[in-house]
Amino acid sequence: MRKFVKAALFAGAAWSAMAGMAAAQDAPSQDPEATVDEIIVTARRRDEALKDVPVAVSALSAEQLEQTGAADITALQQQTPNATVQIARGSNSTLIAFIRGVGQQDPLWGFEPGVGLYVDDVYIARPQGAVLDVFDVQRIEVLRGPQGTLYGRNTVGGAIKYVTQRLAPENELSLKGSFGSFNQVDFLAMGSGPLTDTLRVGGAFAKYTRDGYGTNVNTGAEHYDKDVEAFRFSAEWTPNDDVFVRVAYDLMNDDSNPRHGHRELAGALPDGAVQGSVYDTNAGVGDVNSVETKGWSMTIQGRVSDNWTLKAIAARRDGRTDTVIDFDNTPRPTLDIPAYYEDEQTTLEFQGLFEYDRIQGVMGLFYLDGHAEGAFDTILGNAGIVIGTGGFVDTTSISAYVDVNLDLTDRLHLSLGGRYTLDDKTGDVFRANYLGATRSPLLGGTVRAPLLVRTDYTASKQFDQFTPKVALSYDFSDDVTGYVSFSQGFKSGGFDMRGDAVFTPNTVNGYDPETVDSYEAGLKGRVGPLSFSSAIFMNEYQDQQVTTQVPAVGGIASFVDNVGQSTFYGAEFEGSLFLTENLTANFAVGYLNSEFDEFLRYNLGTMTFEDISSQVVLQNAPEWTGYLGLTWNSQVAGGDLTVIPSVSWRDDYSQFEFPNPILDQEGFALVDLSATWTYDRLTFGVYGKNLTDEEYRVGGYNFPGALFDNSVIGYYGPPRTVTASVTVNF
Repeated sequence: MRKFVKAALFAGAAWSAMAGMAAAQDAPSQDPEATVDEIIVTARRRDEALKDVPVAVSALSAEQLEQTGAADITALQQQTPNATVQIARGSNSTLIAFIRGVGQQDPLWGFEPGVGLYVDDVYIARPQGAVLDVFDVQRIEVLRGPQGTLYGRNTVGGAIKYVTQRLAPENELSLKGSFGSFNQVDFLAMGSGPLTDTLRVGGAFAKYTRDGYGTNVNTGAEHYDKDVEAFRFSAEWTPNDDVFVRVAYDLMNDDSNPRHGHRELAGALPDGAVQGSVYDTNAGVGDVNSVETKGWSMTIQGRVSDNWTLKAIAARRDGRTDTVIDFDNTPRPTLDIPAYYEDEQTTLEFQGLFEYDRIQGVMGLFYLDGHAEGAFDTILGNAGIVIGTGGFVDTTSISAYVDVNLDLTDRLHLSLGGRYTLDDKTGDVFRANYLGATRSPLLGGTVRAPLLVRTDYTASKQFDQFTPKVALSYDFSDDVTGYVSFSQGFKSGGFDMRGDAVFTPNTVNGYDPETVDSYEAGLKGRVGPLSFSSAIFMNEYQDQQVTTQVPAVGGIASFVDNVGQSTFYGAEFEGSLFLTENLTANFAVGYLNSEFDEFLRYNLGTMTFEDISSQVVLQNAPEWTGYLGLTWNSQVAGGDLTVIPSVSWRDDYSQFEFPNPILDQEGFALVDLSATWTYDRLTFGVYGKNLTDEEYRVGGYNFPGALFDNSVIGYYGPPRTVTASVTVNF
């Protein structure tokens, strides 16, 4: 069955392409909707047709997201080639993202993501609270490959852009209720209206609740539940056609229970047995979890001449997470991790957009001031101690960039860009052993002197990088464009917040930036009924930052190193084929071949580095990813009915750089079916997800051995669910 589904996916996509090419001469006369020459994206910080952008971009509209029942941005993983977009292990709303094998799994404070997240051009620096629920959205863009020129540091894998709706000029109100499996009850209200001829206000409120997919059999609490509230408010002022001002505020509270995972190996005592359901746990550290994120932003845009538009974006964001993770999944404190994370950031960006007959582009300045802090305890009951770890990272980042498109001829275009970034970072790390397997003083435990101070330092480092981009594109026709490009991205260096100076004395020196050089060629456009985007690429990944945690005598050794380099190449093909007036096939296929050229592993015994590249793989880098969906539209009972059956495929992948047959996930398919019916102001929807009830692992922790009672745990994606919704528009 598995082989059949995989073959059907890729054969279907290939057939779609060949059918479209063959039908080019007999194309239907109607203009298909949402083709690449009609989709408008802002991948280059200005409005452009998707066909004209020499970047691999997937763009999902609000209508597509609604029709497929996308609950949050993790739905991007199914429809975007070579992408991993998941909820972090042990979390409910922390984002883990990889694109083309490049990302960051570790969400600890001070660590930088490898895929940048933007909400209305505001950079979200930390992954906590970044699993954005899909509401009040106009579209979501996924930019694949390094975006170092226009989006800067920490976009070595790519960027995800969440674009919200502009306010309507007339009064609008939309109410939506959803009910589904596991006692799911969701409510969404969105509205907007004009206060004057030039001033509009709007807001949205969402409440998401659901029982757990499993149970904490020790406490009786729900496990994998959902309890989230989110609010957004915005005001837009347009005194004339040349000026636009927007102020926005958002707040999200996630009080879902913590996710402790599922024990994959039995422990030494009966309470460490493997639970029957992969969603059940026997955790004893507690069931209290709280995440709050909030922020405001202001955008001012003015057209100062026929050729120039100036834009300024100011934003402030704050977040706080209090959580617990029971790594051993037993009532005993064998390996319990209580923690808190807190961050704040202020960003300012100034842009100048220009457009002349044969030259268009953008130049800008960007400033970020951020503070991230936290603390966590590693409670080791079998050793009778707790390792307390805490600290902070302060970051100041300044950059200047320019991106210019030159029309060399009517069909040949040259794009040149570059960005210079300067980062100043100060890191403070404290790590110590305390006697007693209870919370340390860092997290409000009994005040006591350290048994052994393992790390205690404050240090500063400065990083600077120039990241260029060059692309040459050619319009083969009015409908088809090809391009070749070179781009570079880098992820900033920093300090290991878990660093143990007893095991790894060099941790006090921090780690350096990593870079990705990307070579890409693409073809996109429309041929008859086929609308498509395709790309082939090769990436050279250098000075890779890898987080490693390994069991060690008397505790856990953690280190972040620039381990070496890797090379990977791949291909992507996605698009839509209009089969009939009522039927459309949507597809996406990604291929990724990756391997380490060098991987320098720190040997605790010899205190030296050794190359073990033959023993490791890139994490979250499946060789094949794919999606195939059929969209059928028709008039039924006086309304518009849309039915979408779909299947997505994700090949074998490793959770860590070191393959682990217990935790690594074999290839799997997810089968979904959705139906929406719209009549006048009413929309009814039914959405079935993972209809074959596939069990698949999305994360894990690996702490084997007697000291940790074989704490090897996994985290799983959602089981089969069915949701019904009704929306009323006023």
